[in-house]
Amino acid sequence: MMDEYIGIDLGSTAAKVVVLRGKELVERFVLPTGWSSRRTAEEIACRLAQSGHSLGPGRKVVATGYGRQSVDFADRSVTEITCHGRGGRYLMGRDCTVVDIGGQDTKVITVERGTASSFLMNDKCSAGTGKFLEIMANRLAVDLPELFTLAAAGKPLAISSVCTVFAESEVVGHIGAGARREDIAAGVVESVVQKVAGLCTRHGLGQTVALTGGLCDSSYLVERLSQKLGRPVCAHPLGRYAGALGAALIAREKLATSEGKRDA
Repeated sequence: MMDEYIGIDLGSTAAKVVVLRGKELVERFVLPTGWSSRRTAEEIACRLAQSGHSLGPGRKVVATGYGRQSVDFADRSVTEITCHGRGGRYLMGRDCTVVDIGGQDTKVITVERGTASSFLMNDKCSAGTGKFLEIMANRLAVDLPELFTLAAAGKPLAISSVCTVFAESEVVGHIGAGARREDIAAGVVESVVQKVAGLCTRHGLGQTVALTGGLCDSSYLVERLSQKLGRPVCAHPLGRYAGALGAALIAREKLATSEGKRDA
């Protein structure tokens, strides 16, 4: 049987898993992280076994993401920067700038000659991340896809605070003033787009810009970010798996003939 290489991106909101058999992607799935990264890692192992990818001889595992140290069965753990850069480059087929809007942070990564050469992350506040959007969607009593649908039909209201707590107060104020939910949603998305675009501008962009993470599924967010940056932003159908894919590629390249755990 051909060896398999498993990449696990255990993020703060969701865990993404891919399995490569040689050069073929044979399995991928997403699980909510929940309150315990360690329990999520156990669920991943069970899910892999159920789908015919039981851990053991012939399978190498690389873990990345917020909870990578909780994946006890990983052969190696690697930083998100390295994995998202590697996965983004693979999906785009060329060097690029990877923009990852994650649940806990946002990263802009320059990939040169196939590897991450530099990066910039947002500050500790979640105001420019997926978590911010989740909090605001919950305040508006919708899920994320519904938030983007509302936003596409609205005119953005100002949400200027750089702090999630104060920004939520602004949203509550708009609700109390009777503002249209579409306009509030548009303001929420615009607030994130502005913060991400600002991070991109400070870091600098290459000719190709690739959006990774769960939010790359939103055509509206991709459109607004493209307009704000003044250039196309590419969103691959497998973009949310970029970190896990990068981890699996590293497992294939680095662990095929070697053993051991270390952080890169």
